[in-house]
Amino acid sequence: MTDSPWWIMFLSLFGLIFAGFPVAFCLGGVALLFAFLGVHCGFFDWAYLELFPERVFGIMSNQVLLAVPFFIFMGTLLQRSRLAEDLLQTIGALFGPVRGGVALAVVFVGCLLAAATGVVGASVVAMGAISLPVMLRYGYSESLATGVICASGTLGQIVPPSIVLVVLADQLGQSVGDLFKGALLPGLMLSGLFALYVFWIAWRRPACAPAIPKEDRPADRRALLRASFQVMLPPLALILIVLGSIFMGIATPSEAGALGSIGAMALAGLNGRLSRKAIGQTMTETMRLTTMVLFLLVGATAFTLVFRGLDGDLHVRSVLTDLPGGRVGLLIATNLAVFVLGFFIDFFEIAFILLPLLVPAAEALGIQGPEMVWFGVMIAMNLQTSFLTPPFGFSLFYLRGVAPPTIRTAAIYRGVVPFILIQLVALALVITFPGMVTALL
Repeated sequence: MTDSPWWIMFLSLFGLIFAGFPVAFCLGGVALLFAFLGVHCGFFDWAYLELFPERVFGIMSNQVLLAVPFFIFMGTLLQRSRLAEDLLQTIGALFGPVRGGVALAVVFVGCLLAAATGVVGASVVAMGAISLPVMLRYGYSESLATGVICASGTLGQIVPPSIVLVVLADQLGQSVGDLFKGALLPGLMLSGLFALYVFWIAWRRPACAPAIPKEDRPADRRALLRASFQVMLPPLALILIVLGSIFMGIATPSEAGALGSIGAMALAGLNGRLSRKAIGQTMTETMRLTTMVLFLLVGATAFTLVFRGLDGDLHVRSVLTDLPGGRVGLLIATNLAVFVLGFFIDFFEIAFILLPLLVPAAEALGIQGPEMVWFGVMIAMNLQTSFLTPPFGFSLFYLRGVAPPTIRTAAIYRGVVPFILIQLVALALVITFPGMVTALL
């Protein structure tokens, strides 16, 4: 064990990833190279590598992963049917008379989109393209406008039915429904904290978050209320059907995802937006993302198999379980690793690379059952924070791509800082009070 090159394998992987090579190919390539090295040096023989086809077959027969393409299809089709545009326009007009009303609408719609689509990039792009020009036109500060869009767009990481939670459930060996239940209260709490911050800014610095001028507000408030109800009711009904069927045990996540996909097509059809082009684009995007996930999973499976053959998992577990403070030390190390890696690589990659190393150590320290669900929600919350953190937070790049050229990147970075602090507070609350996650289990 002491002469095992497991640490060279680990460093080689991250060296190639940070050099810019595709992660799936890095995983497979490093696994192949060290497989030959492991056989040549006598750590294992060729018969050990025959386990790989069996593990790939296990991936192919994994019913949990069937939920991934269904939820991607549902979210993408709802995005293509301009659900975000309808919600932002009507909810923004409804909250318009209130100071900071448009920013509050962004938080509210961000939470709804997270529950309806679970796609972070699409939410940030949609809200940035639609609501950012409106906020700037009415005099919102650039930092508040960009910060609230980036933060609200990342709610798709934690608010169920999140694709992140589906993948985490598979890697943690937990029920998807339990991850969804566990993430519900933390997700709503985080949305509420964002809204409270907007209220506070509007109270302390009214010039940064003004109300929409009276002459620009709809004259008929009753008609606006009816329109808002009509726009909100369909996605809310879809969310309740999908989540309710999972929480009540009526349907598995895969079945609920299929039901959600049919519901998304029904909503698009009712709005007259179910076209062959929209379906074709949605299917292409679903195929692309699903293929990426499966390539990553197959590459990670090969890497994990060889890594274990080199006794790397035993070394890593020994290091993690021997950290000062026991469970506290593991939680600190886990959160630091997830937070830093979130700057550079996607959540799928973090889940497939890091979790197989963390879970055995967590189980060895007594984190099992409902606590493992809490462990997964903590990781999801941390990943959401890293999506916001400069200079590499993915949410920042999504917004930068649709923001007007007059918006400086520095303004976007300044805008997300308060929301990063809010998310760190929420993460600390989840860690300190596990009952927030386990209460609904």
